[in-house]
Amino acid sequence: MTHGNLLEPPATKLPERPDAQAALDAGTDPAEVAAEHPDFSEAWAALAEKALADGEIVAAYAYARTGYHRGLDQLRRAGWKGFGPVPWDHRPNQGFLRALAVLAKAAGRIGETDEYDRCTKFLADSDPAAAKATGLAD
Repeated sequence: MTHGNLLEPPATKLPERPDAQAALDAGTDPAEVAAEHPDFSEAWAALAEKALADGEIVAAYAYARTGYHRGLDQLRRAGWKGFGPVPWDHRPNQGFLRALAVLAKAAGRIGETDEYDRCTKFLADSDPAAAKATGLAD
């Protein structure tokens, strides 16, 4: 029998969102998915990533902050107490984690060093695999 860190809370896994996920996976414009499902972090993360890639840093920051806050609300409803693992390998968590990563990147580009550091640490503390997958691993 193996035991994880008994002092660490259990991993938090956000609920599946099959309708919103299917729409996004089918190629529906993320803005349409966000309008239809405003609490779906993955749509906001997709908008943020596109804005960042297009050099629209302020828009990326705003989209990412929305996805991040919507995800925080859902994490809390799922029992998260403000700390503990949020596993990257659980697909519903990825929208929140991707939004957090873009928030860090956009914060860094506008000179919000404290927020960049906070978000980067939060991402790595949630799951080092998330930091690696989003390009924010040390």
